[in-house]
Amino acid sequence: MPFDDQRTLASPTGASLKLYSRKADGKARASIQISHGLAEHAARYAGFADFLAARGYNTYAHDHRGHGHTTAPDAPLGKFGDPDGGKKVIADVLAVHDLIATEHAGIPVIVFGHSMGGLIALNFVQKHSARIQGAAIWNANFTAGISGRAALAILAWERFRLGSDVPSRMLPRLTFQAWGKAVPGHRTLFDWLSRDPAEVDKYIADPLCGWDASVSLWRDLFGFIFNGADDSRFADIARNLPINLAGGEKDPATAGGKAVDHLAGRMRRMGFSNLVSKVYAQTRHESLNEVNRNMIMEDFVAWTDKVTASR
Repeated sequence: MPFDDQRTLASPTGASLKLYSRKADGKARASIQISHGLAEHAARYAGFADFLAARGYNTYAHDHRGHGHTTAPDAPLGKFGDPDGGKKVIADVLAVHDLIATEHAGIPVIVFGHSMGGLIALNFVQKHSARIQGAAIWNANFTAGISGRAALAILAWERFRLGSDVPSRMLPRLTFQAWGKAVPGHRTLFDWLSRDPAEVDKYIADPLCGWDASVSLWRDLFGFIFNGADDSRFADIARNLPINLAGGEKDPATAGGKAVDHLAGRMRRMGFSNLVSKVYAQTRHESLNEVNRNMIMEDFVAWTDKVTASR
């Protein structure tokens, strides 16, 4: 089923955010604020929203700049904006967060991010952790290291030769295409997303999915990654904030979940005491569209129930 409410929210950044929401069936335990992944859009989370609504959770999800049906003068499809695209993305998330606080005053908010959305969610938490009850960072990779520096060098060369507004030529080969080829016996180059062929085919058929991001958007993404890799940026986050990390054992985008384990280890060493982390066996990148999605969603709700019960 589609979301039960769709509207446009004017962000202070100048973006007109396409916003989807779904109210809880009955009294709400909390609101879940979703950040979607790269080269997709928020409407794809309608099934997750229905699942959450039946268990007492409101859901809000918006199309990020350069994605879906969100529009902004400086953000055509495939671009966050110029200058400071990454900062504008976080400001848009804050605008939605403020709306949730207005519409559901006194109800806790848990931020949820998948893949690129996980990068965004963690960067949001680094700035605004006092506003939230918990954070779920799924299928996100903050371990770029030397390869990340090399990617930035490639992007600098592409920006010099091609400009910032055009699709990167190299990064799709190093990411989406490489991940697709990494799946043994793959039927399509998007099989890395899920073992469910129907979900893969829906992604491929969706004109708002699977496009190549601009040079500037990739640069902004690596800004998020390096922020998440910097321990000093966690200084203002309460060490007892509930954190949920999840990944897939067969997800090439996170090195088979190793990036998820790495983030969990770092955060535990920093003293985060209320953290749960799980890498699901045989699972690929899109946990919410995988063949074991119901089990994964049930695990998530079991965690959110504990988080909201502790208020």
